Amino acid sequence: MFEYFSGNYVWNLGVVATLNSGGLIDEVDRACRPIKDAAARGEDAGTPDFLRAWTAVTDSLTAQAEAAEKASHTRTAGQLYARATNYLCQAERMQSAKAPGRLDTYRRVLQLQQKAFALKDLQLSRVEVPYEGTTLPAYFSQAPAADHGSAPVMIMWNGLDSTKEHMYSSGHWQELAARGISTLMVDCPGSGEALRLQGLTARIDTEAWAAACVDYLLTRDDVDPRAIGLVGWSLGGYYAPRAAAFEKRLALVVSWGANHDWGAVQRRRLQREGERPVPHYWDHVLWVWGCDSLEEFIEFADQVNLDGVVEKITVPFLIAHGVGDRQIPLEYAHRSYDQAVASPKRELRIFTADEGGSEHIGLDHLPHVSTFIADWVADTFAELNAGRR
Repeated sequence: MFEYFSGNYVWNLGVVATLNSGGLIDEVDRACRPIKDAAARGEDAGTPDFLRAWTAVTDSLTAQAEAAEKASHTRTAGQLYARATNYLCQAERMQSAKAPGRLDTYRRVLQLQQKAFALKDLQLSRVEVPYEGTTLPAYFSQAPAADHGSAPVMIMWNGLDSTKEHMYSSGHWQELAARGISTLMVDCPGSGEALRLQGLTARIDTEAWAAACVDYLLTRDDVDPRAIGLVGWSLGGYYAPRAAAFEKRLALVVSWGANHDWGAVQRRRLQREGERPVPHYWDHVLWVWGCDSLEEFIEFADQVNLDGVVEKITVPFLIAHGVGDRQIPLEYAHRSYDQAVASPKRELRIFTADEGGSEHIGLDHLPHVSTFIADWVADTFAELNAGRR
């Protein structure tokens, strides 16, 4: 993995995620160069510096975008707003849950993202998924194929610390759209806007979120009701298989990082074994799950486990995992695959260092992993459709 900051895995992961999600190396370098010394103080201590430096680049791009917009250069303005969103969203992700001004930063992310949609990606729209008396904020990408009738759709879920804006910048929705598949990018409870602005915390029975997403999609005439799939990355590698085991209207499921026993991972992190995805880690997980103390959380986290669950998956199931994942052990990918005995098409794809994509959810070569998953999804939907004829 490209390592801009010596010895700071968390910051380096943010850099490669940004570069592999549409960031430009010159702009990322301008954001990172002033904070090299701060990175050496540790992943937690320097996060205010990280936000200031990356916000400065965001401000510069936003000013350029506004000038381009006034000149009616809408495509240029949209590209600038999209990159500004990417940088600010990555910096916001690094902050403590208790950091002053964090919510204002995220509100700005939302505003910049909408500007990018309006000028660059008209096929994307903000939608609200009804959920237990409130809604789950989401972005919907309508594939061009839906112009001529209903199309397959993938529901896409976050992990522990990502947002639907990260899903947008990853470009995975574009890969799916090019293959005739729409995408519903959802801030599920415990992530993104659902957590930050609505206070919705994560829960074990993720089939409740899946049911809400499927119910919403079934109201749309541009969605094929028999071709609704689900993909989750990072902690979504627990959320998605769990949901598919119990929400039987899903046609297929993808684990983008095999988070089979997340509770065990937390116990290892207490012993300082394995890398953490974000600074201020324990404050973050308490926030996500709505726990009051670390002791309460650790006991609770043991339930975030797919033993006895993946056996209930009865649809095609892809597990994609990097051989060098420093957060989630490779053995969990094998465990999910070995236990998914009821799936009619189960596949384990391990990405190596030689090809790229070997780090956590393939962030070191995200497009490589993304296109493999998109191809598998497209092929599987085609096989399912052929089987119905």
